[in-house]
Amino acid sequence: MSNSYLNTNYDLLPGSYLFSTIAKKIKEYQGTHENADIIRLGIGDVTTPLIPEVIKAMHKAVDEMAVKDTFRGYGPEQGYDFVREAIVRGEYTARGIEMDPDDIFVSDGSKCDVANIQELFSGDTRIAIPDPVYPVYLDSNVMAGRTGTLQADGHFSEVTYLASTAENNFQPDLPKNPVQLIYLCSPNNPTGTVLSRETLQKFVNYANETGAIILFDGAYNCYIQDETLPHSIFEIPGARTCAIEFRSFSKTAGFTGVRCAYTVIPHELSKLRAMWNRRQCTKFNGVNYVTQRAAEAIYTPEGWKQTQGVIKGYMDTAKVIRQELTAAGYTVFGGEHAPYIWWKIEGGEKSFDFFDRLLATCEVVGTPGSGFGPCGEGYFRLTAFGDHERTKIALKRIKEKL
Repeated sequence: MSNSYLNTNYDLLPGSYLFSTIAKKIKEYQGTHENADIIRLGIGDVTTPLIPEVIKAMHKAVDEMAVKDTFRGYGPEQGYDFVREAIVRGEYTARGIEMDPDDIFVSDGSKCDVANIQELFSGDTRIAIPDPVYPVYLDSNVMAGRTGTLQADGHFSEVTYLASTAENNFQPDLPKNPVQLIYLCSPNNPTGTVLSRETLQKFVNYANETGAIILFDGAYNCYIQDETLPHSIFEIPGARTCAIEFRSFSKTAGFTGVRCAYTVIPHELSKLRAMWNRRQCTKFNGVNYVTQRAAEAIYTPEGWKQTQGVIKGYMDTAKVIRQELTAAGYTVFGGEHAPYIWWKIEGGEKSFDFFDRLLATCEVVGTPGSGFGPCGEGYFRLTAFGDHERTKIALKRIKEKL
């Protein structure tokens, strides 16, 4: 095969995908430590089973698929009306936000949507990305050829980075260079911190003044414990004319293995809305009926109560991690409105070196902060999605052995 017609932008990607690198390191350790008892507080996969209301809805939907009169084949690419209307009621109307169900596009994952949305924009579109943040925002634009070359400092030459650090209270400044696309994530993955209403208003004003578009990832909004903090970009005046929002059921309702999410493009952004609809109709056949009935069940009174119970369980674990590490003398952020704890590494140790040391000393796995961007160097992400009791064992090992 000739390489002449391959997409050479892939050669610009730095190494392998972050979580693939971590999985390889764990496998290598297990290969030389047969009896290893590794506790994983790294990748943000859920561990609590699906709630009873969801299981009940899935069983009912499966039974419907066995009967001719209720069987369903291809569904609408945008999602069934019943789930789009439930999303509007449960997520937007409940917070005083007007939203048209036709602005909701149901999908099989926010990761896919966030990666694919860049297809709507030209190759020379300039982007701004938080640092640190979830790797998919950057990687998908590298693949599309928008980012320039990787520099010695870990930054790409054509990307504007929005530093989100302890020094600015994890509230990034506006882009210093002209940009057309701005990625924002709140609660932030990996720092676990939330953008304030004032910060979001600043970005919305900037976007409307300059014609930029905000791509707002709100996958962890249901973990925000303070109701005065913004859960949606659409709580901010002016956002409907400049913002697209991504939401997921993966962490809200444990759908990491079920796969369901949605993207919100307000009708004020009619051109982008039509383009995304065309893209979905061409490349996507919709989320299966059983899964969409499961998602709908989350918004029943009992389903929402059960969902909140699961979220509370994860946040109780986050609280324990935060308290125990703080009591041990470490500096940590997050863990109050998100299931992530952002652990500051002392002494200038590199985050991947700390990963290796934590694994070898305590047999505990987390995620090196540098994998989320240059500003993540010197930090380490722990997640609260693991088993509560196993997490307490991990913390005991850290306090005694590290």
